[in-house]
Amino acid sequence: MKRASSFLSFTLFFSFSLFVSSPAFPHGGGLDAYGCPHNRKLGGYHCHRGSLAGQSFASKEEMLKKLSAEKTNEPPAKEQVPQPK
Repeated sequence: MKRASSFLSFTLFFSFSLFVSSPAFPHGGGLDAYGCPHNRKLGGYHCHRGSLAGQSFASKEEMLKKLSAEKTNEPPAKEQVPQPK
């Protein structure tokens, strides 16, 4: 009987601790594939990860335009020229 009571107490304590010690997040939205969330309360779109980390935009479409422009302005990959033997 004491063993069952101890098990029940442990189970209740463990279950309660899961609810109490849940992590806090700065905003409720998760990050999308670009590493950016949409701010539903204030509007706008900002990035935490990727090449646009730390930047804010009026919308996701504005961010995609900037991302596309960055990708087209990248210098071309250097070709490896074969060395004469």
